[in-house]
Amino acid sequence: MALTLGIIGFSKSGKTTVFNILTHGHAETSAYGSAATPNLGTVKVPDKRLEVLTEMFIPKKTTYATVEYTDVAGMNPGATKQGQALPGLNYIQKVQALVHVVRAFEDTNIPHPSGKVDPIRDIETMDLELAFSDLSIIEKRLIKLEENIKKFKSGPERDAYVFEQEIMVRLNESLSNEIPIRDLDLNEDELKVIRGYQFLSQKPLLTILNLGEEKVSGADQLLAEVRTLAGKRKQSGVEALRGKIEMEVSQLDPEEAEMFMEELGIKESSLDRIIKASYDLLGLISFLTAGADEVRAWTIRKNTPAVQAAGEIHSDIEKGFIRGEIVSYDDLIKTGSMTEAKRLGVYRSEGKTYIMQDGDIVNFLFNVKK
Repeated sequence: MALTLGIIGFSKSGKTTVFNILTHGHAETSAYGSAATPNLGTVKVPDKRLEVLTEMFIPKKTTYATVEYTDVAGMNPGATKQGQALPGLNYIQKVQALVHVVRAFEDTNIPHPSGKVDPIRDIETMDLELAFSDLSIIEKRLIKLEENIKKFKSGPERDAYVFEQEIMVRLNESLSNEIPIRDLDLNEDELKVIRGYQFLSQKPLLTILNLGEEKVSGADQLLAEVRTLAGKRKQSGVEALRGKIEMEVSQLDPEEAEMFMEELGIKESSLDRIIKASYDLLGLISFLTAGADEVRAWTIRKNTPAVQAAGEIHSDIEKGFIRGEIVSYDDLIKTGSMTEAKRLGVYRSEGKTYIMQDGDIVNFLFNVKK
């Protein structure tokens, strides 16, 4: 499955600059731009393991896991409270996680929509924007549920509506107290009921501090404060970058980019850091397949059993699953070849319930009856 991320932020936050960094794109970043159509971009997930396996197996093709970014128009603080829908709502509802770009740079040529740069305020305001967006959906649904419940005196239909009503009341109370849905401990039945609503405050949230071209004075302290704030919430993470200058670096060829990053003291690209943080927030890992035809990375959730992982490749493999022949990437590199891995016993057979690990190289055996 491709990882899907929605990039959100207030106007003039450098949101589209971050999109360009991540996608090596050239989307318009005018200080006064307000694109009605989202910027869309797909990038390969950097994975040096695939490079090594490609040299080892010399396949016909190498396929990386991918991340799909959706960059919607900048928001105006307080818009949802005034009854306005969030820009690109139908797009960001469909993504797996949100990336909130927060302005932490000063620039007199680009005035902040609230008049003053205040990252903590903007983070808290965005939390409210997401909550208000969800509340508007919940309030309408509660009215409809009340109407539906009155139609039935008893029976499974009424029970289902009552159950959903109880959940919606709980969500309403939580959001009204500024507690996002992602912070609630909902069981599988409750999650199943609300899945179709695609609530924004339920999605994992990665906050990115945009420090601008120059490193901001007190940036380390600010980053620590924001991480403390995020640490109080579930499925929340924080990264920082120097938007404008890193966008310029992202447009260079790899060798030049590496040289400039070294001069600027940037140890790891923003793309690498943000993808890693996103995988951690969503609890994702990659397993690998390798052979003469293709070397490929597959994205799955942690704690996925082998039979379900097989289904990521093809439903027939899941249905006719026999076993998985597995060696960890590290063991393959240590032994030097599949032949040696088998001889040393680190290439092994696993059944349906085996929990896949990050970096497992697997060949699934299956049989589909006609």
